[in-house]
Amino acid sequence: MAFKHDVIEKNSILLLVLILLVVSVGGLVEIAPLFYLESTIEKVKGMRPYSPLELAGRNIYIREGCYNCHSQMVRPLRDEEERYGHYSLAAESMYDHPFQWGSKRTGPDLARVGGRYSDGWHVAHMADPRSVVPESIMPGYPFLAQTPLRTDDIAAHLSTNVLIGVPYSDAMIEMARQDIVAQADPDSDGAEAVTERYPGAVVSNFDGNAAKLTELDAVIAYLQVLGTLVDFEAYEPEANYR
Repeated sequence: MAFKHDVIEKNSILLLVLILLVVSVGGLVEIAPLFYLESTIEKVKGMRPYSPLELAGRNIYIREGCYNCHSQMVRPLRDEEERYGHYSLAAESMYDHPFQWGSKRTGPDLARVGGRYSDGWHVAHMADPRSVVPESIMPGYPFLAQTPLRTDDIAAHLSTNVLIGVPYSDAMIEMARQDIVAQADPDSDGAEAVTERYPGAVVSNFDGNAAKLTELDAVIAYLQVLGTLVDFEAYEPEANYR
């Protein structure tokens, strides 16, 4: 056996041919199934595209670099699940472009932060993190509460997501500008329509200022939906994905 290895190691052409053979077989085993599988992502009940306000909040979240300190992926490890909840599913990120899994946690993971804190807590935390978490090293973002949220381009954001596979309907795109305002105003006529188009969406006066739609409204709407769309008590993995 050692002699055979010696022959291979001394013959560069033979070594190259064998390497190519191994890589080719391995590549076929990994790539071939992709041609007959409709999707490599398990379909999970409850998952939907972001509402216009949630999408705007996500854009601001990325703009401010929040992903540099917060991951959005609970690993399938006991300590992770005990702290954050059920491990993350690929389907939970299927409409994220780019996804926010991350690997750095200067702050806690946010994959399951939705509903964990009140809107008021988020308002205080974004203005002055140390007012609610004394040991926090996060910078404050008080300007978000003073910055009006741009709404004139939200339909274009939805249309762009359609180009990369996010299933927004024509009605969602047409009503995007109305929906982005209505989700932050529970007393508006369009609030019920928002939850019909986007089941599970939180409708609330997020920043506490009903007179003005701000970037803080959008960020809190985004945070409040993270990890809330899948009912993990009823979730059962499909057989093909076990």
